[in-house]
Amino acid sequence: MLVAAAIAGRADAFGTLVERYERAVYHLCLRTMRDPEEAKDCTQEAFFKAFRSLATFKIGARFSTWIFSIAYHACCDRLGSRKRYSDGEIPDAADPAPGPAQLAERNDEASALRTAIDGLPEKYRTVITLYHLQGRRYEEIAAVLDVPMGTVKTHLFRAKELLRKALTTP
Repeated sequence: MLVAAAIAGRADAFGTLVERYERAVYHLCLRTMRDPEEAKDCTQEAFFKAFRSLATFKIGARFSTWIFSIAYHACCDRLGSRKRYSDGEIPDAADPAPGPAQLAERNDEASALRTAIDGLPEKYRTVITLYHLQGRRYEEIAAVLDVPMGTVKTHLFRAKELLRKALTTP
């Protein structure tokens, strides 16, 4: 309904779509770009492109798949033009309930996991981000990345193996 309203010219409907998906799109861009400022730029670019292309959206399709695909391709375009990666820092969100020792251990584990994910090749990092961090289904990931579902499963398997090795090697 929101997409139909946005297509009909209701700016408030598109604003609601941005509010719903901005965080998830930003996190996909952050994992892909590895830089918070670059991720913000890609997120903004994705929503701008989506707004300009609303007329091409197929009613009945999932908006999330469409916007993630636009965001992912915006990241790929930016990465392709600069041919390098930068190391961005992702702030920790600490849970105040656990004690200091547990909190330190969790932060160490989370940091190790983030570092391991950041060290993955881009195709594996993107699949891990979409599947595990954003809870997307294989079909949706395949549509976003424009690859067969078998490729998504293979990339996910290989990414998990690489993460397992990176996290168990002292």
